[in-house]
Amino acid sequence: MNKQVVLITGALTGIGRSAAVAFAKKGANVVVAGRRDEAGEALVKELRSLGSEVEFIKADVRKEDDVRALVDKTVARFGRLDVAVNNAGTQGQVGPITDQSAESYAETFDTNVLGVILSIKHEVRVMQGQGSGSIVNISSTYGHEGAAGASVYGGSKHAVEGITKSVALEVAKAGIRVNAVAPGPTDTGMLTRFTGTPESKAALASSVPMGRLGLSEEVASAIVFLASAEASYITGHVLNVDGGHSAA
Repeated sequence: MNKQVVLITGALTGIGRSAAVAFAKKGANVVVAGRRDEAGEALVKELRSLGSEVEFIKADVRKEDDVRALVDKTVARFGRLDVAVNNAGTQGQVGPITDQSAESYAETFDTNVLGVILSIKHEVRVMQGQGSGSIVNISSTYGHEGAAGASVYGGSKHAVEGITKSVALEVAKAGIRVNAVAPGPTDTGMLTRFTGTPESKAALASSVPMGRLGLSEEVASAIVFLASAEASYITGHVLNVDGGHSAA
Protein backbone atom coordinates (compact mmCIF):
# COMPACT_ATOMS: atom_id res chain seq x y z
CA MET A 1 0.00 0.00 0.00
CA ASN A 2 1.34 3.44 -0.93
CA LYS A 3 2.26 5.72 1.93
CA GLN A 4 0.40 9.01 2.33
CA VAL A 5 2.28 12.02 0.97
CA VAL A 6 1.75 14.93 3.35
CA LEU A 7 2.73 18.58 2.90
CA ILE A 8 2.72 20.85 5.96
CA THR A 9 3.29 24.61 5.85
CA GLY A 10 4.46 26.41 8.96
CA ALA A 11 5.87 23.06 10.03
CA LEU A 12 8.89 24.15 12.05
CA THR A 13 7.22 25.04 15.35
CA GLY A 14 4.07 24.54 17.40
CA ILE A 15 1.09 22.75 15.91
CA GLY A 16 2.74 22.31 12.51
CA ARG A 17 5.73 20.59 14.04
CA SER A 18 3.53 18.30 16.13
CA ALA A 19 1.52 17.42 13.03
CA ALA A 20 4.72 16.54 11.16
CA VAL A 21 5.77 14.22 14.00
CA ALA A 22 2.30 12.63 14.14
CA PHE A 23 2.21 11.91 10.41
CA ALA A 24 5.78 10.58 10.47
CA LYS A 25 4.84 8.17 13.27
CA LYS A 26 1.99 6.96 11.04
CA GLY A 27 4.53 6.15 8.34
CA ALA A 28 3.68 8.95 5.93
CA ASN A 29 6.11 10.59 3.56
CA VAL A 30 6.30 14.19 4.79
CA VAL A 31 7.33 17.50 3.26
CA VAL A 32 7.84 20.23 5.86
CA ALA A 33 7.87 23.85 4.73
CA GLY A 34 9.02 27.00 6.46
CA ARG A 35 11.36 29.94 6.16
CA ARG A 36 14.34 28.85 8.30
CA ASP A 37 16.85 26.44 6.76
CA GLU A 38 18.60 25.37 9.95
CA ALA A 39 15.37 24.58 11.80
CA GLY A 40 14.03 22.80 8.73
CA GLU A 41 17.02 20.52 8.40
CA ALA A 42 16.98 19.75 12.13
CA LEU A 43 13.33 18.71 11.88
CA VAL A 44 14.07 16.52 8.85
CA LYS A 45 16.74 14.69 10.83
CA GLU A 46 14.35 14.11 13.72
CA LEU A 47 11.52 12.85 11.52
CA ARG A 48 13.77 10.54 9.54
CA SER A 49 14.80 8.93 12.84
CA LEU A 50 11.15 7.84 13.10
CA GLY A 51 11.48 5.93 9.84
CA SER A 52 9.71 8.45 7.63
CA GLU A 53 10.86 9.76 4.26
CA VAL A 54 11.05 13.53 4.79
CA GLU A 55 12.09 16.62 2.85
CA PHE A 56 12.36 20.26 3.89
CA ILE A 57 11.47 22.88 1.31
CA LYS A 58 12.03 26.53 2.10
CA ALA A 59 8.96 28.57 1.19
CA ASP A 60 7.13 31.76 2.09
CA VAL A 61 3.38 31.21 1.71
CA ARG A 62 2.88 34.91 0.96
CA LYS A 63 4.68 34.47 -2.37
CA GLU A 64 2.87 32.55 -5.12
CA ASP A 65 6.08 31.50 -6.86
CA ASP A 66 7.26 29.90 -3.62
CA VAL A 67 3.95 28.10 -3.10
CA ARG A 68 3.79 26.84 -6.68
CA ALA A 69 7.36 25.53 -6.41
CA LEU A 70 6.64 23.95 -3.01
CA VAL A 71 3.75 21.90 -4.37
CA ASP A 72 5.54 20.99 -7.58
CA LYS A 73 8.69 19.89 -5.73
CA THR A 74 6.57 17.76 -3.41
CA VAL A 75 5.02 15.96 -6.38
CA ALA A 76 8.40 15.65 -8.11
CA ARG A 77 9.87 14.02 -4.99
CA PHE A 78 7.03 11.68 -4.02
CA GLY A 79 4.86 11.40 -7.14
CA ARG A 80 1.63 12.78 -5.68
CA LEU A 81 0.08 14.89 -2.91
CA ASP A 82 -2.46 13.19 -0.67
CA VAL A 83 -2.70 15.56 2.29
CA ALA A 84 -1.97 19.26 2.72
CA VAL A 85 -1.97 20.95 6.11
CA ASN A 86 -2.06 24.74 5.77
CA ASN A 87 -0.71 25.78 9.14
CA ALA A 88 1.53 28.79 8.45
CA GLY A 89 0.21 31.69 10.49
CA THR A 90 0.97 34.70 12.65
CA GLN A 91 -0.78 36.38 15.55
CA GLY A 92 0.06 39.78 14.08
CA GLN A 93 -0.17 42.91 16.21
CA VAL A 94 -2.23 42.29 19.33
CA GLY A 95 -4.18 45.25 20.73
CA PRO A 96 -7.21 47.50 20.31
CA ILE A 97 -8.56 48.43 16.91
CA THR A 98 -7.32 52.00 17.38
CA ASP A 99 -3.75 50.67 17.34
CA GLN A 100 -4.19 48.81 14.05
CA SER A 101 -3.01 50.06 10.67
CA ALA A 102 -2.84 49.07 7.04
CA GLU A 103 0.57 47.62 7.83
CA SER A 104 -0.61 45.47 10.75
CA TYR A 105 -3.55 44.27 8.66
CA ALA A 106 -1.25 43.28 5.78
CA GLU A 107 1.21 41.57 8.12
CA THR A 108 -1.54 39.29 9.44
CA PHE A 109 -3.77 38.79 6.39
CA ASP A 110 -0.91 38.20 3.94
CA THR A 111 0.16 35.12 5.92
CA ASN A 112 -3.11 33.89 7.43
CA VAL A 113 -5.44 34.51 4.48
CA LEU A 114 -3.45 35.06 1.28
CA GLY A 115 -1.11 32.24 2.31
CA VAL A 116 -4.05 29.86 2.69
CA ILE A 117 -5.60 30.93 -0.62
CA LEU A 118 -2.36 30.46 -2.55
CA SER A 119 -1.66 27.14 -0.86
CA ILE A 120 -5.12 25.73 -1.56
CA LYS A 121 -4.98 26.99 -5.15
CA HIS A 122 -1.89 24.96 -5.97
CA GLU A 123 -2.78 21.97 -3.80
CA VAL A 124 -6.14 21.67 -5.57
CA ARG A 125 -4.43 22.05 -8.94
CA VAL A 126 -2.50 18.84 -8.25
CA MET A 127 -5.23 16.96 -6.39
CA GLN A 128 -7.78 17.50 -9.16
CA GLY A 129 -5.50 15.62 -11.53
CA GLN A 130 -5.34 12.73 -9.06
CA GLY A 131 -9.05 12.70 -8.33
CA SER A 132 -8.40 12.66 -4.59
CA GLY A 133 -6.88 14.58 -1.70
CA SER A 134 -7.49 16.02 1.73
CA ILE A 135 -6.76 19.60 2.78
CA VAL A 136 -6.77 20.67 6.42
CA ASN A 137 -6.58 24.37 7.21
CA ILE A 138 -5.70 25.61 10.67
CA SER A 139 -8.16 28.10 12.08
CA SER A 140 -8.80 29.03 15.72
CA THR A 141 -11.71 29.42 18.09
CA TYR A 142 -11.26 33.08 17.14
CA GLY A 143 -12.32 31.99 13.64
CA HIS A 144 -15.94 31.85 14.85
CA GLU A 145 -15.82 33.93 18.04
CA GLY A 146 -14.71 37.41 18.99
CA ALA A 147 -11.93 38.41 21.36
CA ALA A 148 -10.97 41.84 22.60
CA GLY A 149 -7.57 42.83 21.28
CA ALA A 150 -7.67 40.28 18.48
CA SER A 151 -9.75 41.99 15.82
CA VAL A 152 -7.28 41.55 12.97
CA TYR A 153 -6.19 38.04 13.92
CA GLY A 154 -9.79 36.99 14.53
CA GLY A 155 -10.86 38.49 11.23
CA SER A 156 -8.17 36.52 9.42
CA LYS A 157 -9.28 33.26 10.99
CA HIS A 158 -12.94 33.97 10.20
CA ALA A 159 -11.76 34.28 6.61
CA VAL A 160 -9.97 30.91 6.81
CA GLU A 161 -13.20 29.20 7.89
CA GLY A 162 -15.19 30.83 5.10
CA ILE A 163 -12.58 29.86 2.53
CA THR A 164 -12.56 26.30 3.86
CA LYS A 165 -16.32 25.88 3.47
CA SER A 166 -16.48 27.52 0.05
CA VAL A 167 -13.64 25.53 -1.49
CA ALA A 168 -15.02 22.32 0.02
CA LEU A 169 -18.17 22.87 -2.05
CA GLU A 170 -16.17 23.64 -5.19
CA VAL A 171 -14.07 20.49 -5.14
CA ALA A 172 -16.24 17.86 -3.42
CA LYS A 173 -17.13 16.10 -6.68
CA ALA A 174 -13.45 16.03 -7.63
CA GLY A 175 -12.77 13.70 -4.71
CA ILE A 176 -11.07 16.38 -2.61
CA ARG A 177 -12.07 17.05 0.99
CA VAL A 178 -11.40 20.44 2.63
CA ASN A 179 -11.76 20.88 6.38
CA ALA A 180 -10.37 23.01 9.18
CA VAL A 181 -9.22 22.42 12.72
CA ALA A 182 -9.92 25.22 15.19
CA PRO A 183 -7.66 25.01 18.24
CA GLY A 184 -8.61 26.75 21.45
CA PRO A 185 -5.93 28.18 23.73
CA THR A 186 -2.98 25.89 23.00
CA ASP A 187 0.37 25.96 24.77
CA THR A 188 2.57 27.17 21.91
CA GLY A 189 4.99 30.00 21.28
CA MET A 190 2.27 31.93 19.45
CA LEU A 191 0.02 31.83 22.52
CA THR A 192 2.87 33.08 24.69
CA ARG A 193 3.41 36.00 22.32
CA PHE A 194 -0.33 36.67 22.22
CA THR A 195 -0.92 36.70 25.99
CA GLY A 196 2.28 38.54 26.84
CA THR A 197 2.66 37.52 30.49
CA PRO A 198 2.57 34.25 32.48
CA GLU A 199 -0.33 35.67 34.49
CA SER A 200 -2.39 36.32 31.35
CA LYS A 201 -1.58 32.85 30.09
CA ALA A 202 -2.70 31.30 33.39
CA ALA A 203 -5.92 33.33 33.35
CA LEU A 204 -6.66 32.12 29.83
CA ALA A 205 -6.11 28.52 30.90
CA SER A 206 -8.51 28.95 33.80
CA SER A 207 -11.20 30.24 31.41
CA VAL A 208 -11.24 26.96 29.48
CA PRO A 209 -13.98 24.61 30.73
CA MET A 210 -11.49 21.75 31.03
CA GLY A 211 -9.29 24.02 33.14
CA ARG A 212 -6.08 23.82 31.13
CA LEU A 213 -4.42 24.83 27.91
CA GLY A 214 -4.49 22.42 25.00
CA LEU A 215 -1.41 20.64 23.74
CA SER A 216 -0.17 20.88 20.17
CA GLU A 217 -0.08 17.07 20.07
CA GLU A 218 -3.84 16.99 20.75
CA VAL A 219 -4.47 19.31 17.81
CA ALA A 220 -2.16 17.19 15.65
CA SER A 221 -4.25 14.11 16.40
CA ALA A 222 -7.34 15.90 15.08
CA ILE A 223 -5.47 16.92 11.93
CA VAL A 224 -4.34 13.34 11.29
CA PHE A 225 -7.92 12.12 11.77
CA LEU A 226 -9.42 14.61 9.31
CA ALA A 227 -6.77 13.68 6.76
CA SER A 228 -7.45 9.96 7.12
CA ALA A 229 -9.80 7.50 5.42
CA GLU A 230 -11.73 7.34 8.70
CA ALA A 231 -12.99 10.86 7.89
CA SER A 232 -13.86 10.08 4.27
CA TYR A 233 -17.39 11.54 4.49
CA ILE A 234 -16.37 14.75 6.26
CA THR A 235 -15.84 17.91 4.23
CA GLY A 236 -16.54 21.60 4.75
CA HIS A 237 -16.30 21.04 8.51
CA VAL A 238 -14.55 23.02 11.25
CA LEU A 239 -13.46 20.71 14.07
CA ASN A 240 -13.05 22.47 17.41
CA VAL A 241 -10.19 21.19 19.57
CA ASP A 242 -10.64 23.62 22.41
CA GLY A 243 -11.46 21.96 25.72
CA GLY A 244 -15.05 23.18 25.53
CA HIS A 245 -14.08 26.81 24.91
CA SER A 246 -16.53 27.30 22.03
CA ALA A 247 -19.39 25.62 23.91
CA ALA A 248 -18.95 28.06 26.78
